[in-house]
Amino acid sequence: MRKTIIAGNWKMYKTIVEAIELANGLKREFFKLDFAAVDVVLCPAFTALSEVAEVLTETGIGLGGQDVYWQDEGAFTGEVSPVMLKDAGAQFVIIGHSERRQFFSESNETVNNKIKAALKAGLTPIVCVGENLQEREAGKTFKVIEDHINNGLVGISGSDMLNLVVAYEPVWAIGTGKTATPEQAQEVHKFIRDLLKKNYGSEVADSVRIQYGGSVKPENITELMSKPDVDGALVGGASLKVDSFSTIVAKASEVVK
Repeated sequence: MRKTIIAGNWKMYKTIVEAIELANGLKREFFKLDFAAVDVVLCPAFTALSEVAEVLTETGIGLGGQDVYWQDEGAFTGEVSPVMLKDAGAQFVIIGHSERRQFFSESNETVNNKIKAALKAGLTPIVCVGENLQEREAGKTFKVIEDHINNGLVGISGSDMLNLVVAYEPVWAIGTGKTATPEQAQEVHKFIRDLLKKNYGSEVADSVRIQYGGSVKPENITELMSKPDVDGALVGGASLKVDSFSTIVAKASEVVK
């Protein structure tokens, strides 16, 4: 049985003080909840990682980085290594987010390098895949997903896959207020799982958690989570407020599959 995973991607929001305030607010709310059935991960900006890590001590809430470089150290100005993320308290890291692909020339090759480096360091990669609006309207959704999966996961073993999370992000639904219908999400999640089954076998494919990311809100989380191949959510804007994110976690916890 796959354990639900809800991750909050804070993107380029929150100063250190604001991040501590948000983490403390969520900590208080989660103390009231029984969220044992859900893995919860917060992904603040690099500058706030260590401070948020302190807030989350002994809470059961995970911490993740929003990106990573594939070298442990070196003359790579502006980059953050897997070792540095671990040192700051992270257990997870988002890799290949659509905004990284769109604005910072992230490719399947760099995604692949980052996944391998993260796994080597003992971090759990949250690997993002997904099509943009033009690709969806052109009927290329499955082709794009297959490209991201097959070429982003080159050299990743079946045992590695068990320590990895896949996040399906329909790019046209990120920050737009549009959301893939639960049926659309399930269709692509099943395609991803079938692709993993083809590449790694049924046992591995049935164990990999696949999140949905794209304008996830308290109003749509229950229906999304009710789908058999939707194992959680990568939440953007709604993770920046205590009430909305805690409600998403609470509602996800109530969905028993």
